[in-house]
Amino acid sequence: MSFLHFIVNDVLGQASILISLIAMIGLIALKKSTGQIITGTLKTLLGFLVLLSGASIIVNALTFLGEIFQKGFHMRGIVTDVGSIAGIAQQTLGRETALIMVLAFIVNILIARLTRFKYIFLTGQASLWMATVCSVIGYMGGLRGTELILTGGIIAGIMAVGMPVLAQPIVRKITGSDDIALGHFCTIGYIVQAGVAKITGDVSKSTEDFELPQSFSFLQDTYLSMMVVMIPIYLIPAIAAGPEVVAPYASNVNYLVYSFLQSIQFVVGVYVLLSGVRLLLAEIVPAFRGIALRIVPNAIPALDCPVLFPYAPNAVIIGFISTTIGSVIGMFLFPSLGLAMILPGMLTNFFAGGTAGIFGNAVGGRRGAIIGGIFHGLFITLLPALLLPLLGKFGFSNVTFSDSDVISVGLVFGHILNFFH
Repeated sequence: MSFLHFIVNDVLGQASILISLIAMIGLIALKKSTGQIITGTLKTLLGFLVLLSGASIIVNALTFLGEIFQKGFHMRGIVTDVGSIAGIAQQTLGRETALIMVLAFIVNILIARLTRFKYIFLTGQASLWMATVCSVIGYMGGLRGTELILTGGIIAGIMAVGMPVLAQPIVRKITGSDDIALGHFCTIGYIVQAGVAKITGDVSKSTEDFELPQSFSFLQDTYLSMMVVMIPIYLIPAIAAGPEVVAPYASNVNYLVYSFLQSIQFVVGVYVLLSGVRLLLAEIVPAFRGIALRIVPNAIPALDCPVLFPYAPNAVIIGFISTTIGSVIGMFLFPSLGLAMILPGMLTNFFAGGTAGIFGNAVGGRRGAIIGGIFHGLFITLLPALLLPLLGKFGFSNVTFSDSDVISVGLVFGHILNFFH
């Protein structure tokens, strides 16, 4: 078990190493020279770690924003934090979760090899969340040992192929090709946004085609326009929270100056993240052809959501803002229907909301990104509230899952098990 734990946690559990190994295998399959294999593998690792560095900067900036947002506007409720749930679950179901994750990857490879659905899910962190919900809900439903591992592994493996299949028609529209797919377990939420955008939007008016007067032409630069949007998003909650809330973060810096700098730091994170995405794609797509040619013919890598950000960066910010608006509406609306109050999760709102904004823009333009984003925010607030009663039976009283696909599996799997028990 110690060797298995090493493979799952220290190799497969490290997304940067996993994707670098995949790139290396692909380059070997293409019969590249030793130098080319080393270069491609290390550049893939570098690109992914640059991406992660950008994501880390964004996470830190959004963690601060979430704290001042909640305290500034006196919000109390349930947080969506899949990391906390995974940590608690590991104490009881660590072995089962690890084996489910390994089996899911094997099932994914088999489906891709034997069917026309050629997607290989390469987002290791998302795979862990799916394995976690399968182990937790399965255990709560009475499954144990081999029965739990087999059932969870098959479900997670099917989801690893099914979600990229569901998203690919719109991903193809976004990227213009089938070189990559989306490997992110928030796909059902993206489809909800795309459906609303299709009905309410106008695809001819893209978020990326804003026409501005000459005096505001500087806003055509993605990062400058992002700064203009993010500065008030940080300063308004900071003013509401007051210096005493910001002080623990700001040390001796004025609380408004610190909040202003955090808004710029957020944009820095996006810049670094997108640089990493470009470097990663430049290496992983050619290397993946080796796997497609040798192991799984015509395989398509399903990668984490930031790979789509360069295709519509304005839609990312619009999706983030509109999803946050929708989640705030849902936070006040759903308790009146007898559900728990789910606090807006800024990380989910940015990464999932931003990606959903790209989907909405692809099928409904800027109006689809805005209106669809509000519905997306409502949807990803409703789902955790519905799952919470099931998780309460396992001892998760103040925290719930965040990703829409993970929650959907939990709801369906949990109700099926409850029906048979």
